[in-house]
Amino acid sequence: MVLAITAMATINFYLDTRATGYDKPAPLKISIRHRNRATFIPTGISLLPEQWDDITRKVVNHPRKVAFNNILAHRILDVESEVLRLSEQGILSFMKMAELRAAIMQMLDPQPEIDTTKLFITRFRRFIERKDNARTREIYEATLSRIYAYDKHCEELTFADVDKLWLTSFEKFLARTSPSVNARSIHLRNIRAVFNDAIDDEVTHHYPFRKFKIKRAPTAKRSLSVEALREFFDYPVEEYQRKYLDMFKLSFYLIGINIGDMCKLKRINGGRIDYERSKTHRLYSVKVEPEAMAIIEQYRGKAWLLDPLDRYDDYKQYARRLNGALQAIGEVEIGKQGAKSIRPLYDNITTYWARHSWATIAASLDIPKETIAAALGHGGNTVTDIYIDFDQRKVDEANRRVIDWVLYGKK
Repeated sequence: MVLAITAMATINFYLDTRATGYDKPAPLKISIRHRNRATFIPTGISLLPEQWDDITRKVVNHPRKVAFNNILAHRILDVESEVLRLSEQGILSFMKMAELRAAIMQMLDPQPEIDTTKLFITRFRRFIERKDNARTREIYEATLSRIYAYDKHCEELTFADVDKLWLTSFEKFLARTSPSVNARSIHLRNIRAVFNDAIDDEVTHHYPFRKFKIKRAPTAKRSLSVEALREFFDYPVEEYQRKYLDMFKLSFYLIGINIGDMCKLKRINGGRIDYERSKTHRLYSVKVEPEAMAIIEQYRGKAWLLDPLDRYDDYKQYARRLNGALQAIGEVEIGKQGAKSIRPLYDNITTYWARHSWATIAASLDIPKETIAAALGHGGNTVTDIYIDFDQRKVDEANRRVIDWVLYGKK
């Protein structure tokens, strides 16, 4: 049952059970549909589904049903009158839904005009624009796209609108397409970062994450024991896989350097590779051991130290090919029809395992935690954390010990 069709706008009541389900009170809203778009006006009333008659549009089975129905009658009349006024003035046809909602909210509860620079989505976009790292911007843009997919009216959201109920519903929406708890948590942490930034700038004092806790699942194992790593390094691979396994080895010999950073290396300076990690902008300096140099010499590039970017447009294409090849290393099995299949040694291995494996093996050798942390770049944010405050020779010695133990069984 539609309550009113006023000047091309359809006005109705809508019990919003999307976030609450059918066992908890849900907010009752006034829906306004205009030019194939919709906006929703809160009534301040929450009801269980059995307390709302969707046919008569009346509150039923509620101890305050008479009072609530009187409130709703006056509220819907006010909304209809405002929509009619905007139509008669020739304004309605040109209004965006965000503008229509703001006009009605202002009429129902007069407040100072909303500063659009303080709207949630506006601040989210500004937050992204301030990020220098292209990959970081991509991650936040991905979250923004999921917000748009979930909430078609997200551009109207204030920070106060993004409350515990909104976040809970958004998390359920993400779960439909992303079974990974940790993948969903990335989007929620990105939203939290925008809130923290807005609070720092005194745009809002609202902080829903005091009540809404971001879930995390234990991270799956991404490291190999020394025995497993030796087996992997020595496995009789197909010829096409050899270069990919060599690149995994090189990453390990360079203390788990990220594949993107490794592809973009330019030169060796005084027997060392100096680079800035693209993800964190930390400076690293790694001594090039003979085992690493042998691989570098074999795969030297033209424009880069190594050749992958001579053959690929960007490192991401190469990384996908590399990880696919690593995951295809294993025993070849012949089926009844002569079809070949692979039983992989590690079916989810990626280049990240080189970094985690290095740290795991270093710890097994009782290398001090502070040395491992320095090798991996954990700690402070300044150049002196690596080059002055911590003796770099300790990291070099640790890397040599790890390589000797893995390749030669020497502790």
